[in-house]
Amino acid sequence: MTATKRLFLETVGCQMNVLDSELVVAALRRQGWDMTASVSEADAIFYNTCSVRQHAEDKIYSALGRVRFEKEKRPDLIIGVLGCMAQKDQEQIRARAPWVDLVVGPGQLHRVPGLVKLVQDGGGPQLEVSLDRKAGSRDAVAESFESYDPDRDPSMRPTPFQAFIRTQTGCDKFCAFCVVPRVRGPEQARPPEAIFAEARKLVGEGCREITLIGQTVNSYRWSDGGRTTRLADLLVGLDAIEGLDRIKFVTNYPRDMTDDLIAAVRDLPKVCHYLHVPAQHGSDDVLKRMKRGYTIGEYMEMYGRLREAIPHAAVTSDFIVGFCGETDAEFELTLDLVKTVGFKNSFIFKYSPRPGTKAFDRQPDDVPEAVKKERNRVLLDAQAEVSLVGNRRFIGSRQQVLVEGLSTRDEKRAIEPGPDGVAQLTGRTMCDRIVVFDAPLRLVGRLVDIDITAAGAWSLSGEVADGLADAVPLERLERPEPLVHQIDLPATPRGH
Repeated sequence: MTATKRLFLETVGCQMNVLDSELVVAALRRQGWDMTASVSEADAIFYNTCSVRQHAEDKIYSALGRVRFEKEKRPDLIIGVLGCMAQKDQEQIRARAPWVDLVVGPGQLHRVPGLVKLVQDGGGPQLEVSLDRKAGSRDAVAESFESYDPDRDPSMRPTPFQAFIRTQTGCDKFCAFCVVPRVRGPEQARPPEAIFAEARKLVGEGCREITLIGQTVNSYRWSDGGRTTRLADLLVGLDAIEGLDRIKFVTNYPRDMTDDLIAAVRDLPKVCHYLHVPAQHGSDDVLKRMKRGYTIGEYMEMYGRLREAIPHAAVTSDFIVGFCGETDAEFELTLDLVKTVGFKNSFIFKYSPRPGTKAFDRQPDDVPEAVKKERNRVLLDAQAEVSLVGNRRFIGSRQQVLVEGLSTRDEKRAIEPGPDGVAQLTGRTMCDRIVVFDAPLRLVGRLVDIDITAAGAWSLSGEVADGLADAVPLERLERPEPLVHQIDLPATPRGH
């Protein structure tokens, strides 16, 4: 009997990468591979990579340097670099790390099992990537970014009852700072029926929450036979699936946050009132240099429509500090935006120039690193204050929470209570707020009512509800007026 081959896989980056890793593992399991958490026990070591920031790439090259010694001890060990960094750097990876056997872009991941077999059979190093965006027609480039979504492996998910479903691949927005259109190719939507079928399959396996993912998920459009399906239509179809409890979707592009989509979030009972809509900056001039395609006035108009329809919705954002040419005054506009809008939280990054982007080719990275770090710190502190204020509104309310598992604290303690043992658990509300509470492990994977007793900047604390009548439903809490009115909008909005 052939011994089982063992795979070590490290994933860096976004939800797309997490899903890609799940699909690769599912395909390899069918070929007799199993997973291991130990590099020293692995027959193959794969890194599924990200190219959005330099730090992510540096991390992979450091890891490749460390596994070189394993490769020297065990020449048959297969080393693979998968994903966005593979598509971007291609031959450069083996130039820096000649011991790498596989370099496979995100559009070719379906070929990984066959490529592994080629290496095992003595075929030498394998490079499989898609066409460059300028290497042919749009159709030819799109065809080279093949997608394979049906293969799933529940063991690769953070929890078996939560899963990602891809609505589309690629991106056509071409923001000046972003390498994604180059490394993931043109935007291509998946057929609605394929998405619905995958959702039904996942629900049949015990999944209770699905998150739709796309580079700009609300740009989804599928046309067939004269009928066009948009994201709002997908939400309607998913909401009708019996056994599915929650639906989320990320990431959204401000200009595509249409009224029908907002209405679907408001009206469909299973759709979470959580919307990640990155603003990226508070200055119109910087947004123009970023080629984001909208002004702050237009962003705030969208935000106002959202707040009017769903006043209690959790809205989150991304921000880049230190982008090319960013002045103190321009940064202050971002700081003012964060302080006044009331984002639930924001993901804040220092600008990192990426080869192959318009900013890298045409705009100098002229903000000193020390200034970037300080602006990053100041913006993080401002967001923490805003998040704390927003979370405190929930004290005294009762929230339905999908219990995800042990809290970070108890995971670090590596505690092992019995099936009914009490531990500190964590879960999320319908508006994506993290809640920690003490409860039996048997509640993991269930929807549970929690009475909120305390709040921090990044999470809520509470107790499992015991039927007390004085727990106040969130709908009865006093809410601040929409904060859109607190920002001076540009006199002549332009863009989307």
